[in-house]
Amino acid sequence: MVSEPKTAGLPHPLPGAIGLSHLSAYDWEAADGVCGGSPHLHLVCTEAYVVTGGRGAVQTLSPDGYRDIPLEAGSIAWFTPGTVHRMVQGGDLRITVLMQNSGLPEAGDAVFTFPPEVLADPDRYAAAAALPPGTGPETAAAARRRRDLAVEGYIGLREALVAGNNGPYLEFQSAAARIVRDKVPTWRKLWREGALATAERTGAQLDALAAGDPGHLGEATAHEAAPTRLGGFGMCGRRDEYALPGTTLPYQEE
Repeated sequence: MVSEPKTAGLPHPLPGAIGLSHLSAYDWEAADGVCGGSPHLHLVCTEAYVVTGGRGAVQTLSPDGYRDIPLEAGSIAWFTPGTVHRMVQGGDLRITVLMQNSGLPEAGDAVFTFPPEVLADPDRYAAAAALPPGTGPETAAAARRRRDLAVEGYIGLREALVAGNNGPYLEFQSAAARIVRDKVPTWRKLWREGALATAERTGAQLDALAAGDPGHLGEATAHEAAPTRLGGFGMCGRRDEYALPGTTLPYQEE
């Protein structure tokens, strides 16, 4: 008889160990006249937007240049690690966000496009990225200041990239890597216990089925969840969160 998979006792996250949240894009106008969120990148996680209502866009900076991707109900956009992205409000834009490596984004896998002098000072960066707890006026004001500072740095990156100069963009990526370097051991643990363990569970199940043992099907069950925080101030907008297996809450920056 085939032994039980070693991963049998692990928590069951969402399919693929993804993270899930809902966003309503900020309608605050920025210095360039655009309403939207705080530009940032993720270091090791791909992010996807599934648009559930309204309209808007996501602006991206990557080695293939600057893009402005339209968003409307039913559309999907996703971007890989290192892609600077900025959610733009066009009218009641609402997004369901799917995040790779559930647990890593919640542990700080994102860096804002603050100006270079802020990125160069870890303490100054941490202070600029932090928000007071709660969802009141003080937190809203701090979230807007944070967004404005990120847009300030982003505009310089975008202008240089459009002009054919990718130097500032590459320098920002290097600065982002330096900022998160000390977090990597924690991320590795979360990845092993979440996304990697989930993939290994599938491998163990395939081995069992190949041997004619469907024993893991005896563990079949269903799960449910409801939002555990409504209207939090996220990077891109007001954010509804879920406490799901394999994740940590809340986001460190929020």
